[in-house]
Amino acid sequence: MARTSDHDPDAGMNAVARVRGVREQDSRLGLSRAAADEREADRRLHATSAQLAASRDPEQCDAATFASARTFAAGLALEVSASRAALATAETVTVAAREHWQHDRTRLAAVELLLERRAEQRRAERARRERVEVDDLTAARWLRGRPAAPTTGGTP
Repeated sequence: MARTSDHDPDAGMNAVARVRGVREQDSRLGLSRAAADEREADRRLHATSAQLAASRDPEQCDAATFASARTFAAGLALEVSASRAALATAETVTVAAREHWQHDRTRLAAVELLLERRAEQRRAERARRERVEVDDLTAARWLRGRPAAPTTGGTP
């Protein structure tokens, strides 16, 4: 099979590398988003917990004000519980996104390594062919430089 000068022997593998590169980038962006969501859930939990800790029962009030303050505190306690659950979910999503990104990164690295090895094999083959060609040229030059061998035959 004749190879043209514009034919890339790794065109297919380069396409695979591009696809895997895009997937790795997408999963890295997904991990970044999941980590940001986790930080936001953690911030909300701390803010709600601080708000609950800062709330105090009124010292002197009527029953309606006391009941209202208790209801507000109970609502904050429910919000803290919901925030803890949201944080746990965000942590799980972040772990899953990290694993997905690492998997995609590993697959991309495998293709890149294969491309590097194939390029190195082509360089080694090219160097071997050049050595053979140089040896052939050297041998031909040496043969041209030798004196002609005398002929031992009679006249024709």
